[in-house]
Formats: sequence, structure tokens, C-alpha cells
Amino acid sequence: QVQLVESGGGLVQPGGSLRLSCVASGFTFSYYAMKWYRQAPGKERELVAAISSTGGSTTYADSMKDRFTISRDNVKNTVYLQMNSLKPEDTAVYYCYALIRFRGYWGQGTQVTVSS
Repeated sequence: QVQLVESGGGLVQPGGSLRLSCVASGFTFSYYAMKWYRQAPGKERELVAAISSTGGSTTYADSMKDRFTISRDNVKNTVYLQMNSLKPEDTAVYYCYALIRFRGYWGQGTQVTVSS
């Protein structure tokens, strides 16, 4: 059974940093690319970043590429999202996502709130 469990969200002041984690189980983690999405209130879910199965290739949404870093540890079955210079508009629920054998799986999400 595929499971994705996010953690690391919280309340942070503008300009601050957070590191999100997503622990995966139920599949061979090192075989699959992983993605982070986010959904702000009243908005559609959007892609934040993606990382290849080996971690050798990463992509980012334009508005985040200079502030966010996606990484993974294939021993710990974990994908990370380091978020720096956070802005109020980064406030959203952040989700981990994996496409495994043509089926998409989502975590439960972790709330990130950027506010003074």
C-alpha cells in the first residue's frame, strides 16, 4: 500500500525558512520521480518542484526556483523541500506526489503559513 506522509509545515515569519519532508512507503522509492505541489486557499493546486528518481535532475516553478530546493534520500525513502525567503504568498497546503504505474498518489498535505 503506497503511503506518502508529509511533515515540517508550520507558521513562519516572512523571510524565514522551513524544510518539508515526505516519507514514502509501499513502493520502491528509488525507482520513481517525486514532486511537491501546493494549494493556496481559493486557488488551484500547482506544481512546486520535481526531482528524478536518482536526484540528478530537478525542476521548479519559476516563482520558486531561486528560493526552494528539492532533494531526496533514497536510503531514507524521503523527499525534501527546503524553502527559504518565504513570502506570505507561499502560504498553502503542500503535498507530496508520486506517479506509480500510471496512478497518482498524494500525501495528506502539510500546512505552511507565512505571516508576521
